[in-house]
Amino acid sequence: QVQLVESGGGSVQAGGSLRLSCAVSGSTYSTNCITWFRQAPGKEREGVATIYNGGKNSYYTDSVKGRFTISQDNAKNTVYLQMNSLKPEDTAMYYCAATYFGSSGVGYALEPRYFHYWGQGTQVTVSS
Repeated sequence: QVQLVESGGGSVQAGGSLRLSCAVSGSTYSTNCITWFRQAPGKEREGVATIYNGGKNSYYTDSVKGRFTISQDNAKNTVYLQMNSLKPEDTAMYYCAATYFGSSGVGYALEPRYFHYWGQGTQVTVSS
């Protein structure tokens, strides 16, 4: 089993910044990919940013490119999501999730259906 605990959410004004943390514990050897997802009320859960290959590779959904940065501290078993230039449309519950992908599977790392382990979420609210 893998446990994930998110923290760092809050309320900010548009243009502000937040850093989310995802602490990973348990059988971490069984996973090689961590993704941040978000879900706004009435909308589907969407993948925002993913990191894999021991933190060496990452990619983002188009709407956050240039504003969000995902990183990984292997010593602390923690994945971060630095969010800058926040917009009201970034308001959502943010979740981190973990899974294992083979080499050909990482292209699906923003799709929630492939993830087995989930945190409880942290709320991000951006006001205009």
